[in-house]
Amino acid sequence: MEENKKIREEVLHSVTGLTDEQLNTQVHEGRWSIMQVLHHLYLLERAITYAISNQLANGESKNVSDKPIHLAVNRSTKVNAPSVVQPSNKFISLKEMKEKLSQSREALSKVINTADPSLLEQRAYPHPIFGELSLKQWIPLIGLHEKRHLAQIEELKEELT
Repeated sequence: MEENKKIREEVLHSVTGLTDEQLNTQVHEGRWSIMQVLHHLYLLERAITYAISNQLANGESKNVSDKPIHLAVNRSTKVNAPSVVQPSNKFISLKEMKEKLSQSREALSKVINTADPSLLEQRAYPHPIFGELSLKQWIPLIGLHEKRHLAQIEELKEELT
């Protein structure tokens, strides 16, 4: 979680100084605005937190091998986000989004900190690209996913100016 915290700080630092209007501007038709990227990060963390919590409570033990989740930061492969984590088109202020991101991180931390560590290794949940991932691997994947989108945010910032 420490690495996830560091990456989240980098993400939030990267949007410091941008106005709500800039954050909500779609630079290209059909591509997300910076705010939509942030909204996607919130929705994904919330969905993964729910999945982890649900698998801890109701899942079956599975023997899954570690997957190369470090590849998640490679943006050369385009991945379409599942509909449940597609961001909305509505205008969102940075203040509101920071609150949402704080809430989703707090909920994730609570689930992880109260979980039996052996269950995090024994239970799994499917990932659209990597297949069955242990709950333990889902935790760093959240940070790697945010790192992937941090690069996208930086690209969008360059195109804003």
